[in-house]
Amino acid sequence: MADTDTDQGPRILVVDDEREVADAYALRLRGECAVETAYGGREALSTVEDQTVDIVLLDRHMPDISGDEVLETLEERGFEGRVVMVTAIDPGFDVLDLPFDDYLCKPVDRADIRSVVDHQRRVLAYETLGEYFSAKSTETVLTSQTSPEQRENHEEFAAVRERARRLEQRARRLLDDETVLAEFADVDRDGR
Repeated sequence: MADTDTDQGPRILVVDDEREVADAYALRLRGECAVETAYGGREALSTVEDQTVDIVLLDRHMPDISGDEVLETLEERGFEGRVVMVTAIDPGFDVLDLPFDDYLCKPVDRADIRSVVDHQRRVLAYETLGEYFSAKSTETVLTSQTSPEQRENHEEFAAVRERARRLEQRARRLLDDETVLAEFADVDRDGR
């Protein structure tokens, strides 16, 4: 999976120490999205560090690093995607402290895997849109109210512009319908 935002659809990482399980879930998603597999916690963390990942399907019980530890590390690193626990461990009150977005108990069929990925894709798309709208509004109003010379070497402005660009690309990749982006662009923000 290349780390570009030109591909359509979400980027999924399936993490399970049982290769046949990870490969089966990945196979169920092929054709719907870009899918990578990791066969352990360390490999999962390395993949997320090296590539843009939108949704992680994460097993809890793995020998090298548990799914719970992977989840905590992702949160500490500020992972900007969604995490679905897909596991044979029946949930107890211990899950109250885990920052996951959904929880599926194995075995999981093809329809449920696809459904949960689509649901999380939509949630992430709208979260991304909110962030994009905020960054793009800031960029737009500053562009209209300042001179090119003022903006040229302004590091914070450059950071907002770059953030807006990345968020727009991600939103376009995740959205089924880009109408909301067009409607946002049509609003006159500078009053001119």
